[in-house]
Amino acid sequence: MKLAVDLHVHTIASGHAYSTILEIARAAREKGLAGVAITDHGPAMPGGPHGYHFSNLRRLPPVIEGVRVFRGVEANILDTEGRLDLEPRYMKHLDLILAGFHQDCFPPGRPVEENTRALVKVMASGWVDVIVHPGNPQYQIDAEAAVQAAKEYGVALEINNSSLTGSRRGSLEVCPHIARLAAEAGIWVSLGSDSHWAGDVGELEAALSLVLEAGIKPEHILNTSVAQVEEFIARRREVRPNRKRAAEKLTLV
Repeated sequence: MKLAVDLHVHTIASGHAYSTILEIARAAREKGLAGVAITDHGPAMPGGPHGYHFSNLRRLPPVIEGVRVFRGVEANILDTEGRLDLEPRYMKHLDLILAGFHQDCFPPGRPVEENTRALVKVMASGWVDVIVHPGNPQYQIDAEAAVQAAKEYGVALEINNSSLTGSRRGSLEVCPHIARLAAEAGIWVSLGSDSHWAGDVGELEAALSLVLEAGIKPEHILNTSVAQVEEFIARRREVRPNRKRAAEKLTLV
């Protein structure tokens, strides 16, 4: 099975990645990808870009070097109420909003209940489209509750290729369970290389193998085509809150 889109890629704007958008688009084209999502870390990550960086991504052409470029963010979850580090006035311009735990923004080692509450709150907000690396063992969660919330709110859960190839030790023991639950629930799954340099763009083999072995159907994998991603984004935009609802449902810094 061939995947068409890498949905989790970082540029030099993240502060600890090493390739430009143009370099990433060229690498994606050379690897035969039809699309790529630029998802730099949110402002709370050390070295991360400020809010205006994300709103100004709308200046990018939708196609660069023949590759569909989706404008996104990997926002940071800040607390158990599901606060994010990027305001709605910036997020509203983006195609794809990813969110997850990072130790500089949400200290690891909290109880399962607190981690799970944070994820569910984030999904319920209507802003976040994909929960990234939920199989990170530093942030133990109630996987059943997370999968059910993803199903209820139409959010995708990510299987992160980098997690499976060494970046988050212990993920190989956690991710298969999440993937099996996702298969049973029939929810959307997103695969991401979590590339921090252009050479890793499109590296999705370990994640793809895991989800197929878990029984996830190809039609539930977002990455199969640009059209699939665009249809998902269109559905997600329908449930994004307006500013009034955002203030009520998601308290932001």
